Amino acid sequence: MEIKTRGKQIPVVNRTLSSWVLDGNVKLQILLVIIILITVAIRVVPLELQQRIINEAINLRKPELLVKYCGIYLLAVVSASLLKWMINIIQTRISEKVTAEMRKQLYYHILKIPLDFFRNTPPGTVVNSIINELTVPGNFIGMAIAVPLINIVTLLAFAGYLIILNPMLGIVSFSLYPIMLYVIPLIQKRVNRDNRKRMNSSRILSSKIVESVAGIHEVQANGAFDIEKNKFDGIVDHLMKIRVKWNTNKYAIKVTSNFFVNLGPFLIFIIGGYLSIKGQLGLGALVAFLSAQEKLYDPWKELIEFYQVYQDGSVNYKKTMSYFDVQINNVLTSDDRKPYELEGSININRMNLETAEGVKLLDDINLDIGPGEQVALVGFSGSGKSSLALSIAQLYKYTSGHATIGTKEISELTKADITQNMGLVSQSPFIFEGTIKENLMYSYMALHGETCTLEGDCALELDNLVQVLQQSGLFVDVLRFGLNTVISENEKEVIPVIIKMRQAFQKQYGEAIAEWVEFFDENQFLSYADITENIIFGAPAIDEFKNENLMENQFFLNFLDDADLKRPLLTLGKEIAYQTVDILKNVAPDKLFFEQSPIKTEEFDKYEEVVRTIKNQNLHQLEKKQTLALLELALRFSPGKHRIALIPDFMVNLILEGRFMFKEKIRQYHDHAVAFFKNDQYIHSQTIFNNILFGIVKTANPADQEKINQYLIALLISEGFLEEMIEIGMNFNVGTKGNKLSGGQRQKLAIARTFLKSPRIMILDEATSALDNNSQKRIQNVLSRQWKGKSTLIAVVHRLDIVKDYDKIVFLKAGKIVEMGTYDELMAKKGYFYELAYEHK
Repeated sequence: MEIKTRGKQIPVVNRTLSSWVLDGNVKLQILLVIIILITVAIRVVPLELQQRIINEAINLRKPELLVKYCGIYLLAVVSASLLKWMINIIQTRISEKVTAEMRKQLYYHILKIPLDFFRNTPPGTVVNSIINELTVPGNFIGMAIAVPLINIVTLLAFAGYLIILNPMLGIVSFSLYPIMLYVIPLIQKRVNRDNRKRMNSSRILSSKIVESVAGIHEVQANGAFDIEKNKFDGIVDHLMKIRVKWNTNKYAIKVTSNFFVNLGPFLIFIIGGYLSIKGQLGLGALVAFLSAQEKLYDPWKELIEFYQVYQDGSVNYKKTMSYFDVQINNVLTSDDRKPYELEGSININRMNLETAEGVKLLDDINLDIGPGEQVALVGFSGSGKSSLALSIAQLYKYTSGHATIGTKEISELTKADITQNMGLVSQSPFIFEGTIKENLMYSYMALHGETCTLEGDCALELDNLVQVLQQSGLFVDVLRFGLNTVISENEKEVIPVIIKMRQAFQKQYGEAIAEWVEFFDENQFLSYADITENIIFGAPAIDEFKNENLMENQFFLNFLDDADLKRPLLTLGKEIAYQTVDILKNVAPDKLFFEQSPIKTEEFDKYEEVVRTIKNQNLHQLEKKQTLALLELALRFSPGKHRIALIPDFMVNLILEGRFMFKEKIRQYHDHAVAFFKNDQYIHSQTIFNNILFGIVKTANPADQEKINQYLIALLISEGFLEEMIEIGMNFNVGTKGNKLSGGQRQKLAIARTFLKSPRIMILDEATSALDNNSQKRIQNVLSRQWKGKSTLIAVVHRLDIVKDYDKIVFLKAGKIVEMGTYDELMAKKGYFYELAYEHK
């Protein structure tokens, strides 16, 4: 929450650091003061007790006084320690609470800053500011009252006590502190200067890291590793020099402080010792002075550290807040009304948009759009199409002229007014980390306020979600996500249904797809599975039985011997190695040539060496390394995929016998090591698709695979499981920035969430640029048939063959509207639009 002054809200970037001290922490700070005062009073007690123990108990030889004073001393020390612990806990609580609130408010403020700001502000700067640079100011707030109060009061209490013991020696003990108060601030000025430089360099470094990670595709595609390394090294070296200088000055403060603090005992020894020798100061008082002088170091040290934290915190806070002190163009909401329900008409009169440097992006724009009309903005790159669309969407603030929605000036509307009535899809829509459903509901949930949740009062029926998925063309993608989901063992209600569908699928479509799919049958050898899969005939549940680990699995190697499979496999492996090396030794290492062999391109040199070393050797003469290499090769062999060798019939029979033998032996070794393929059992490590199909797809032809998918969808519909599969698919996690989706899928998802919002005005800024031709036409058909007259549409379009049905086409050039009319009118005119359309043919 932003604080209020005389009824006006003060933005977080304009708040002073001191305004956070009592903000929401008054009770904790009062409790802190009370505990501090009690703590200081208790800390003085041991000084007095030291004097009494020496002067009264020891000198007068009274054991009972010694026990009494030592007991009180111990009680005081324990009590002070516990109270100090409580002080630290409360300080931490205040510090973390304030830091969290600073981050929340600054983050909320940053979300509202105009888009222009982010053109010159790398994401790394924002991340570093919120995460790192607010930590020190937050720490200072936790210390703001506690540290100066406890240490100043402690110093005063000790000073008062020492002056009472001996006025002259007490004054001498504190004479050094005024000098320190003069010298240390001088050094601190240098620390502050270096700290500001450190912050700037840290921001640059953070931005560089974010930039490199975001552009990692370009870096790797161009092999620009050295370029990026040199840039990064330069920034790091510069930051290192600044940090060395910054820390050097910080240590100078500590060294100066330690010097004066250690000078104190010297003065006590020289003056107090002389007074003690002359009999003007008791031995107990001298011990108390020395003890107090030693203990004065701690509060003074904490005050110095507090001073540094204050200076660092002030610099960080002012630097951070001033950086984001940017005027927000439009308020979020109105305090005295609900958001307007605007008309769908848009009127633009002499609108101009200029950058801060004076570059005109839009020049004297005049445009009228009626409610429900569909308008296409076209033109060459840089013509101002997107600038016009984003100005209408209030993302850019036009610098002069007028633009109204209905009768309301766009620049005077709140953000709530705009978002209540408008939906926007950009060319590169941002997809948030989370599920398909969360992203699909994003605009709808934002429209209905912070209380709206996926499963709450504003939750939508599945039919509504399915409708927009179909309109956007995302339905089939979501269905595939569902089919490719691996469900947990806890979802027991789904498992019997999928097993039932497996059996129905084979019964209804088994013959139709037999040429494309090899169904699992424990009595049949699988030609399109490798030999390992044929032997195990199941899904490994533990790592040691996965293919890549079998050559280190002694149980499996022993099994091959027991099943009389080792020698036939070695013979097969030897033949594959010989044939592959002989055929491909003079061929370029292209993956295409290796498709007929289980040897991978990167392994060719390895197996060429094996062939050379085992030439003229019998199997029993092979070394262990060579044996394992040939076994691994044979176990990877799939007769249906690899044509480099043939598998004899006797070996097929051995493998089938070995399959049943393996099942018996593995149960004795590890009962749950493998989930065997059984027609009535679910395979939890496999996807829903694989569990229904229950076989291996033999074809790589996309058309054949699509036919399999069509049969599967038909099955889902007939079994009444289609909606459940869509629900499962909508729980697919899209990854960071939607990186598990293609560019086209991201655009479809963004279009779908705007359709779900059903706004009065839709702005599509090249929203279908990543889609194929058929998908683009599909979206355009939906817009023309289902949204025309229902929503006003402004579309920035790059493909001119989809604008024929638009009510109006607006052609822009250099920020100006140079042509306007229907498709037929502009083609007949044979002007700019005609030339551009001709170029696109």
